[in-house]
Amino acid sequence: MNKNEMLVAAIENGTVIDHIPSEKTYQVAQLLNLDKLSSTVTIGYNYRSKKLGKKGIIKVEDKWFTDEEISRLSVVAPNIVLNIIRGYEVVEKKTVCTPDEIKGIVKCNNPKCITNNEPMPTYFHVTNGILTCHYCEKEQDINKVELV
Repeated sequence: MNKNEMLVAAIENGTVIDHIPSEKTYQVAQLLNLDKLSSTVTIGYNYRSKKLGKKGIIKVEDKWFTDEEISRLSVVAPNIVLNIIRGYEVVEKKTVCTPDEIKGIVKCNNPKCITNNEPMPTYFHVTNGILTCHYCEKEQDINKVELV
């Protein structure tokens, strides 16, 4: 092995989340609740990337994410790629798609919204990168949201 190469162990089965903007790596881990998993999770941060300059990579052994879990990621990292691994081989690639509705992930930026004053999850409708609160109808740009 060349001394200039970085070594990150391959996984036999699971998911590799790639092309995460470095500054969003830990938000992705949080959104997927990776701290609650019992399987091995490897988080790589600030890897060189031709596309992003610096990127993050997350490898999760023996875990395949649902479409709902994947769609959550669109809020913080809309251009990531999930590589599905079986027998050390990539068998499928998935890209993140922004859903039509986002529930319980993003905070409403209206301080008077019921979701900021009562114990209830947020609920937004998504149209062309604009989130509209289901309850108070306040709009916010998907690129400028605060996570719950």
